[in-house]
Amino acid sequence: MTTTLAQTRASSRAAASAYFALLLRDARVVQKQRWAFLMRTVMQPLLTTFVFAYVFPKIGQGVGGSGRAADDFSTLLAPGLIGFGLIFQGIQAVALPLVSEFGYTREIEDRVLAPLSVSMVGLAKISAAAIQALLAAAITLPIVLVVPSTDVHLDVNWAVVGTIVPLACVLSGALGLVIGTRVEPRQVSLMFSILVMPMSMLGAVYYPWASLDPVPWLKWSVLVNPLIYMNEGLRAGLTGLDHMPLVAVYAALAGFTATLIRLGLDGFRRRVLT
Repeated sequence: MTTTLAQTRASSRAAASAYFALLLRDARVVQKQRWAFLMRTVMQPLLTTFVFAYVFPKIGQGVGGSGRAADDFSTLLAPGLIGFGLIFQGIQAVALPLVSEFGYTREIEDRVLAPLSVSMVGLAKISAAAIQALLAAAITLPIVLVVPSTDVHLDVNWAVVGTIVPLACVLSGALGLVIGTRVEPRQVSLMFSILVMPMSMLGAVYYPWASLDPVPWLKWSVLVNPLIYMNEGLRAGLTGLDHMPLVAVYAALAGFTATLIRLGLDGFRRRVLT
């Protein structure tokens, strides 16, 4: 019995070491490609914030207008762009590398030789993507605070931010694993055009979900978009603006995260074993 216990502990230590080694390897790849990581993280929120929250208020037209309306729009836009940057980076961090790992390089074969189950290797991919999503959120935050020509009024609820952000990061990594394992490699780039653009336009990035009241069919159909709940949760945690009830936000994020992790790991196991 003592021998069995010692073997179990040794096996657990080896698995933990292998898990963190995979995370460190992905971190090393990001470090080598840090400029590409920064460019793809910075460009979209920078341009959107510059045009909508700097240029438009300066010329007195467009989305924000001027005065109080511009202030409110700059505050409204900040959590939306953080949420979009977060989910976009999380998806990209998993889905695009899987194209080569399952493709011509067959790098995935090296990963699954680690003393880990195939599912744990998949979880390591989600974890690495979640960390990159968190970095993307941290990079986006100063952009949406500094670039607008009008003040961004924050009212931070650390309990909400500290729970919504990690949950959203894991969700984004799980969604990336689903896309990367269930879409043909040559079609992954197409999926970004088909999926990411509608997610951003209909994900409460530029407006609160409640403002869709005049279009009830759209208001309820967009609830299939997990970005809605991320942005409404971030809006609740970072601003004093109206937002979706937090009970609904947490329930939806937890449900989406659990479902996407399961689908992603199932797809990952099938792709590896075949």
